[in-house]
Amino acid sequence: MPQENFIHQTSKFAVLSISYEKADAAIRGKFAFFDENVKHFVQSIHDKSLGDAFVVSTCNRTEIYTTTNNYLLIAEEYCQTIGVPLSEFIQYVNIYQREDALKHLFRVSAGLESQILGDFEIIGQIKKAYARFKKERKNPNPYMERVINSAIQISKKVKTETSISNGAASVSYAAVHFILNSNKQLSDKNILLLGVGEIGQNTVENLVKHIHKPKVKVMNRTLEFAEKIAEKFSIPHVPYESFKEELSTTDILIVATGANKPIVTHDHIPEDKEMLVIDLSIPNNVDKIIGEKEKIELVDVDMLSQKINDTILQRQKEIPKAEAIIKVMTKDFSDWEKKRKMAPKINHFKTVLKKMEEHEMHNIHKKHRYIEVEDMALSDKMIQKITNRFAKYIIDNPLKADEVSKLMHEMFVEQPTQEFNEKH
Repeated sequence: MPQENFIHQTSKFAVLSISYEKADAAIRGKFAFFDENVKHFVQSIHDKSLGDAFVVSTCNRTEIYTTTNNYLLIAEEYCQTIGVPLSEFIQYVNIYQREDALKHLFRVSAGLESQILGDFEIIGQIKKAYARFKKERKNPNPYMERVINSAIQISKKVKTETSISNGAASVSYAAVHFILNSNKQLSDKNILLLGVGEIGQNTVENLVKHIHKPKVKVMNRTLEFAEKIAEKFSIPHVPYESFKEELSTTDILIVATGANKPIVTHDHIPEDKEMLVIDLSIPNNVDKIIGEKEKIELVDVDMLSQKINDTILQRQKEIPKAEAIIKVMTKDFSDWEKKRKMAPKINHFKTVLKKMEEHEMHNIHKKHRYIEVEDMALSDKMIQKITNRFAKYIIDNPLKADEVSKLMHEMFVEQPTQEFNEKH
């Protein structure tokens, strides 16, 4: 698609992305965006008339999606919200604009930009982030609505029409995949999951699915949440206050909490205790020092992604199929955008034709005192056909749109008016 055809409507759309490509887990943790930041961020950019923007923050990436005239002002507002210097943000951010921003979002939604190829957890995060944004912003943005809906459709089609998500995909499944391949007699291992958010719930689901009668317990700061998950998967839950006591009998600890600093420290782990500790949190919620203990194996998100190369090789073969879907859906979006841009001209043209129809029908009725219903239906059909032809031409030839619209106006508005005035 030629850039000049599409730039008008997409000129304000941009994506600011900090991901695993440039930033490791520790750096990404600095830019994590928590729910308590949403209201302040949205309100601030609204008060300053900076346009619309919402933030997606996951373990692998933090991205700002915006339709603003100045994305750097949005970045500055974001950094002030989370308390990180803008200069550091610029050091790690990738910036996509216009068509590149759309393509990036669509590739992210299709799982093509995930740290683990084919990981679709990101689309759920995008939907939730946009829902939070709409709740705070209240006024819908038609362009952003269409962008997000297109991203969701792409994600669904890629999931159902390709095998790109087969095998160990998400961080949660990668954790279970690692456990399966590095431990024997798992049915005898005591597993404790700390944190029952989305990743924690997915981890529990995979544990129950792939381990025969796993001895797994769940724990959460909010007991009510732990109770719900325990009931859902028919497994026991334990109070957060007994965390250190539980670790004395734990063989595998999985941490999927959402704190902004380590909550599992060196003092929590019993001396001479052999344990596999998997930290699925960004920023890291397990102190790195724990990994220095002789009998402790500490695995984080970045390390997990390196353990599933075989699966990734198989998924890479599905990339062309996913890209083909994105190409088709991008064209659909482009067609919608062109129609949206040309809608005023098309509506004006149709209105002129309708006025001509009313004038001619009035003359026929005046002369014959009667108009056939079939004639009226045929007239409406002809107007729609002519309008469609006009619409297709100016959409396919946007650089000629103004010229053609002016010509149609002269032919169908100015000239008939001039003739009418000459007669009278």
